[in-house]
Amino acid sequence: MLGASINVVPFMIQRNVPGIGPYVLSAFAFAAIPAIFAALAYAILSSAMPRAGGSYIYVSRGLNPYLGFVASFSQWFGLSIVIGVIAYICIPFLRDLSSALGWEDLSTTLEIPLIRVSLALFLIWFFVWINIRGAKSYESILLPMMFLMFALGAIVIVAGFTFNSQDFMTALKAKENRIFQPTSVAFDWRIFLSASALLFSSFIGFDSISQAGSEAKNPTKSLPKAILLAVFSVGVFYFLFTAAVYHTIPWSFVAAEAAQKDISAPGLLSYVLPTEWGVAILMGASIALINDLPAMLLSVSRLMFAWAEDGIFPSFIARIHPQKQTPYIALVVAGLMASLGVLGAHFAGDFFLGIDIMVTSMMVNFLLICIALITLPKINPLLAGQISVLKNRRLQLWIGWLGTLFLIGFLIIHTYKDLTAQVTHWFFHSTFIWLIVMTLASCLFFIKWSKFRQNGPEGHERFKVLPEE
Repeated sequence: MLGASINVVPFMIQRNVPGIGPYVLSAFAFAAIPAIFAALAYAILSSAMPRAGGSYIYVSRGLNPYLGFVASFSQWFGLSIVIGVIAYICIPFLRDLSSALGWEDLSTTLEIPLIRVSLALFLIWFFVWINIRGAKSYESILLPMMFLMFALGAIVIVAGFTFNSQDFMTALKAKENRIFQPTSVAFDWRIFLSASALLFSSFIGFDSISQAGSEAKNPTKSLPKAILLAVFSVGVFYFLFTAAVYHTIPWSFVAAEAAQKDISAPGLLSYVLPTEWGVAILMGASIALINDLPAMLLSVSRLMFAWAEDGIFPSFIARIHPQKQTPYIALVVAGLMASLGVLGAHFAGDFFLGIDIMVTSMMVNFLLICIALITLPKINPLLAGQISVLKNRRLQLWIGWLGTLFLIGFLIIHTYKDLTAQVTHWFFHSTFIWLIVMTLASCLFFIKWSKFRQNGPEGHERFKVLPEE
């Protein structure tokens, strides 16, 4: 869950949601509410259904096979696009890191469009290869990066609360001979809610935990613990990180810079930090971006694997590598989809389009997860009896209903913001792209469903039990 968005989204949001101003932290905290309800629903359901495919398994067994596929296809599409977006924006971070280290020739080279796209594609396929190699390679890459991200991110938190806005003004005058006058803005509920819906994207990483399913050791206990640990510990870390940056950098300066160019936490704090510390936090941001890729590739590949096992996707996608025991075909397909995301980010010219698609997708997915928590005992009482986390039914209903209500509200707000946005072409509205993809997914499902019906009741029985481990 600890990933790249914290370095970019809470600051670039000043451009994407103009007028949010000093209320980013409040919007951030409000965005965590539906994420916490969704995380609790995930934790409960994962204890009863620890299988690869996570969210697909939960909704298809606890609510409806069609909705399970739509929820997970929505998630698969959104994450696949964002994998490409993240790989694409990794390169400017590496460019800035090169510049900070004094490697100007390399920095200039990384600005060449062909080089940027090629390196982004290389990152994707490198991590496809790491995933195919299996758990040991995956662990050896991710764990060191995670510890580095916490350590280097802590520099941002300490520095942000050590300095203040006056220190920043002095540094700005000394470095660029600029005098900046902070401004104010009135609170607007519509803007606040729009910002909260977008900041919700910072809290979705725990979903990847559920996708590993029975690949985890003792999954009925370890998956719920990991989900809850991720959403609470990383949520606190994110909030402190954002608060630290805005403690030193006036929000009005952030908004002015964001209107002109892409900005990040390392770039903003570079005004007040010594060069070596600036390089350290820039390195942390670069590692955070790169760290997102292998976990997301694991997530989307396991969704395809689960569909193939249920017969919705071609069976060859569920093939397992004979030596590495990983779903290598699914990983290659995930790499191809992510590569399209790189090209889309390059030609669209605004990475927030990919984030908007992902937010819509994940809100729908989380909404159906919360509904599945409500309906599971009626739809599938046998699996409901396997729940081993937060077993009190009244508490489960509170979590499910509150999560449902919050997510419906967030989804309405996010969709309204997207549809009323001024864009140059219709396909820059993420809602239209999402609807087209969901229509295609529905057609695919019902073609397969008609074949299941031809096989009689036996064809539907697979959606009432868990796949074999």
